[in-house]
Amino acid sequence: MQFLCRALRTVGLVLFYYVFSIGITFYNKWLMKDFHFPLFMTLVHLAIIFCFSTLTRFAMQCWTGKPRIILPWKVYLSKVAPTALATALDIGLSNWSFLFITISLYTMTKSSAVLFILFFSLVFKLEEPNPFLILVVLLIASGLFMFTLKSTQFNLEGFLMVLLASFIGGIRWTLTQVLMQKAELGLQNPIDTMYHLQPLMFLSLFPLFLLNEVGLSVSTTEKLFRVSELSHLLYTLVTLSVGGMLAFGLGFSEFLLVSRTSSLTLSIAGIFKEVCTLLLAVEFMGDKMSTVNWLGFVVCLSGITLHISLKTFYNKGNGPMVRQLPVRDNPDLELPLLQTKDDYCEDTNDEEEHEILY
Repeated sequence: MQFLCRALRTVGLVLFYYVFSIGITFYNKWLMKDFHFPLFMTLVHLAIIFCFSTLTRFAMQCWTGKPRIILPWKVYLSKVAPTALATALDIGLSNWSFLFITISLYTMTKSSAVLFILFFSLVFKLEEPNPFLILVVLLIASGLFMFTLKSTQFNLEGFLMVLLASFIGGIRWTLTQVLMQKAELGLQNPIDTMYHLQPLMFLSLFPLFLLNEVGLSVSTTEKLFRVSELSHLLYTLVTLSVGGMLAFGLGFSEFLLVSRTSSLTLSIAGIFKEVCTLLLAVEFMGDKMSTVNWLGFVVCLSGITLHISLKTFYNKGNGPMVRQLPVRDNPDLELPLLQTKDDYCEDTNDEEEHEILY
């Protein structure tokens, strides 16, 4: 019964992530058709996420009567800054690429993040080397190549942006997993993690914004500072705010899924979300995909499916593949709405789990 409850909770967390992830992908692509300032949009999103995180922390503190964690400056800058920088660049470059490429090419290229997460998991010794991983890498890489081969809607600049974002995303989610599963930092709660990350993310992305969008481009746009009617300004602010709320929901669902499982789980679960995204993009956004492109996508899926099978095989005790890390030590850091009665009894009577769940 406990296994079934955990399985249902995991499926619920994955579906929760799907809603915000698919929603913000199509929303940002739609917004970029008329609003050509992706870095400014991202900065607005970060500010909104920080405000929502602050309000949520305050509400949780009032509800529990216990103060929320606030990291010392030394720990904050040394431990959180690398994750914040990687996260800001990943999100910024991803949003920027929507100016150049289709949703289908964006989605397929972002799936290569599994390769980079795999690589950095080995570098940070979160995962043990395995010879079958070479086959996984070859399948995913060849699938990505076939998907982009002779694509009629291919754009090199946008493709390189997303590929770089995927590479940085591998660093991002590996560091995020380490950050959230270090019990001594006290950032197992995704709201606390988001609260600490947003200011440094804003500062990390701001120089890139100054370099590319400040000046005549932003100051002369009729969408913001040179509006002819107040309604146009309000419309822009509302659309940016809606995107910020979707970004908050996405960030919360991502961090929640990573904290309860792992960064690799997030990417693997995201593949099935990407199937839905591709189908929706072809159906409603006019994206064009040839037979070779679809075959490349199937090959990529085969590589990720193989990796899932290997994970299942090794997690059943047939060999070491996942390195054990200490996770939640303090039940007070758990989200109250996710802390069930069975979880409470298990936390108080049983030993803490030390295996990264995949």
